[in-house]
Amino acid sequence: MRIKEGYKLCKVRDSSIVVAVGDAVMDFNGIVTLNATGELIWSMLEQEKSEDEIIAAIMEKYEVAEAVAKTDYSEFVGQLKGAGFIE
Repeated sequence: MRIKEGYKLCKVRDSSIVVAVGDAVMDFNGIVTLNATGELIWSMLEQEKSEDEIIAAIMEKYEVAEAVAKTDYSEFVGQLKGAGFIE
């Protein structure tokens, strides 16, 4: 699973946003603001990290249990799929 071409994570001051670039602008002409966990997951998906690697990173960075990290990951990835940002 990876981020579709044409969607980029950008930092604007203290915010992390996703914008469409190139041909993707035809399909999506807005912005999405990510929280810190969303930014971490998005960045790791851009690097084509595995689900297990991403969950481990969430657990380490936020000191949460595996069940919490899995839930956060699953919910966020589900939202990305629904919005058409990943393939």
